[in-house]
Amino acid sequence: MTQDQIILFTLFAAVFGMLLWGRFRYDLVAFSALMIAVVLGVVDSKNAFDGFGHPATLVVALVLVVSAGLVRSGAVLLITRTLVDASRSLGAHITLMGLIGGVLSAFMNNVAALALLMPVDIQTARKAGRNPGLSLMPLSFATILGGMVTLIGTPPNIIIASIRQESLGEPFGMFDFAPVGGIAAIAGLAFVALVGWRLIPPRDDTALKPEDLSQYLAELTVPEESPLIGKRLGELQEVADKSDVVILGLVRDDARLYGQSRNVAMRAGDALVLEARPDALDEFRSTLNLQVADKDREDRLNAGGEGVEIIEVVVTNESRLNGRSTQSVGLSWRQRTVLLGISRRGTRITSQLRKTELETGDILLLLVPRDTSAHVVEWLGVLPLADRGLAVTENSKVWLAIGLFAGAVTAASFGLIYLPIALGLVVVSYVLAKIIPLSELYTHIEWPVVVLLGSMIPLGAALEASGGTELIAGALVGLTDGWPAWMVLTVLMVVTMTLSDVLNNTATTIVAAPVGIQMAQTLGVSPDPFLMAVAVAASSAFLTPIGHKNNTLILGPGGYSFGDYWRMGLPLEIIVVAVSIPAILLFWPL
Repeated sequence: MTQDQIILFTLFAAVFGMLLWGRFRYDLVAFSALMIAVVLGVVDSKNAFDGFGHPATLVVALVLVVSAGLVRSGAVLLITRTLVDASRSLGAHITLMGLIGGVLSAFMNNVAALALLMPVDIQTARKAGRNPGLSLMPLSFATILGGMVTLIGTPPNIIIASIRQESLGEPFGMFDFAPVGGIAAIAGLAFVALVGWRLIPPRDDTALKPEDLSQYLAELTVPEESPLIGKRLGELQEVADKSDVVILGLVRDDARLYGQSRNVAMRAGDALVLEARPDALDEFRSTLNLQVADKDREDRLNAGGEGVEIIEVVVTNESRLNGRSTQSVGLSWRQRTVLLGISRRGTRITSQLRKTELETGDILLLLVPRDTSAHVVEWLGVLPLADRGLAVTENSKVWLAIGLFAGAVTAASFGLIYLPIALGLVVVSYVLAKIIPLSELYTHIEWPVVVLLGSMIPLGAALEASGGTELIAGALVGLTDGWPAWMVLTVLMVVTMTLSDVLNNTATTIVAAPVGIQMAQTLGVSPDPFLMAVAVAASSAFLTPIGHKNNTLILGPGGYSFGDYWRMGLPLEIIVVAVSIPAILLFWPL
């Protein structure tokens, strides 16, 4: 081994040792290793920060922003209320989401499949009051497994097809990967759904539980030309139950119709009186396309065109609201702000919200024009509560958001446009369409994850450039000399998986595929089974968060540590090898 190879292998060993120890945060460890490599001269200082502009790093950052846009537009809510039930057991939820993720990732890039489903999973976990870390890793693994089935599901399959064309004159077809990849995916999904999720280390119960949010008394208005007009209030009960909203009654022409309102036919302008948490209230409003106030107040609220945001504030003794109503202080016309709900512990509010005299200690849910919350709080003399991630779903843009995302993924899947460019165009479109406010654009990116990837990619490139990966390949060929073909395939898969857990799976495929062809030539057999072994193994990066972009994506939102992945990932990799070898020998004879 050369001096550079020794230094790099030592650095990789130290990095993984530190990450498994977990004493220091993963981004600090990775960045420190990069800096040491530069000082020791094994990474050129001119290339030290190439990883931060690498497509893998950009895809991770862009996917997080796109996911936020899908949440804000209501696309995620559309999926959750159609397919997902928060009352399901964790095992049933993981099974359903795993099946959806596996099927989607077979026909679209598996990173894009996770981008669509990750916010759905987080939203469902939030509604169920559980930590999203219990279900995000199974979802990530399911989307990785599903990508093995087709040519376009994952980059390693595309690379293997192109290498086969260069070596044998003809690429693999769209569904040539399906027999082996499909069997591996089915076996893997069964393990993840039935056993694997139970191996995830217990999570601290840090999810935002329903009881952690105040229950607000709120009013939502039936707009003109609403499909609800003419329906009875009792017909909304099913939607209300699913959104976890209590319908208390109805206000019409300043008259309160509470107990007797269930059979009242709704009219335009009626105000539904509800009791709910802020997130449940927004879901109910978005599902039924209700307004937050009468038309004049709604128009005034949206006059600026920059969107709205939700804030929670507490009325103080010195507040101009103390002993007065929001109507009497002119909150709507003076500050373009709408009172969405009131939380008053132990007291039932019977008057209309905007006419209710407020008291010290009341918690108010306010809808304010974006970026004016500080001014509104100061003008009212109230105390703001800590930001708890409440947002207003822009459900009028749901199909625009879905269409932009679906178009980009379709174009990228068929090679019409490079995936990072496609996702970048989606982000730009979301900002221009005001699906994502410009002020929030960078808040959705998990920067520690970006630093981790940006630091590790140059180290992996340096290992390859120094001949370290060739050293591994040469040792592998020498080790398997004289072995039967099925044992050679097994060793190739295990080594490729190990490399894929450390390097980017694309780089692993580029290194391992030629090694597989060389092994086949040495044995005098067809190279196709060896290429299939590399394709499956390169995608099976389940031991670390850096081997596959999907695992990196869930690192922050799931609250995982570096050492959490191998507990479910190691048995999963063993299962993939165990079912893939017989399948390869059956469908791709030597």
